[in-house]
Amino acid sequence: MIHTDYHWEIREREGLLVVRLAGEIDHHNAVRLRGDVDELLLGKRPRRLVLDLSRVDFMDSAGVGFLMGRYRLMQELGGVLAVKSPTPRVEKMLRLCGMERFMEIETDRKETER
Repeated sequence: MIHTDYHWEIREREGLLVVRLAGEIDHHNAVRLRGDVDELLLGKRPRRLVLDLSRVDFMDSAGVGFLMGRYRLMQELGGVLAVKSPTPRVEKMLRLCGMERFMEIETDRKETER
């Protein structure tokens, strides 16, 4: 059975949009997630987008592509993207891909714990 569900919650305040994702960001659901988030971004046009990944269990290369696409869209909108609280497994993947060159990766752990 293929798990294609993801969930999200949004919080916003003056120029800031926080999208808390939960579930999996993989090739099965990245397209739908991309469309949902892009529609939100184009409607709200925040200056700063924070993707909270604290509840993302799994992310493959399609998830990395999803993040890079949102990075590019935020650049086009004149804003910035940050990733918040990735799980250790997801954070490792992000750092192996060099994602910190493109976006802030905010963790709740101390630098020495990585």
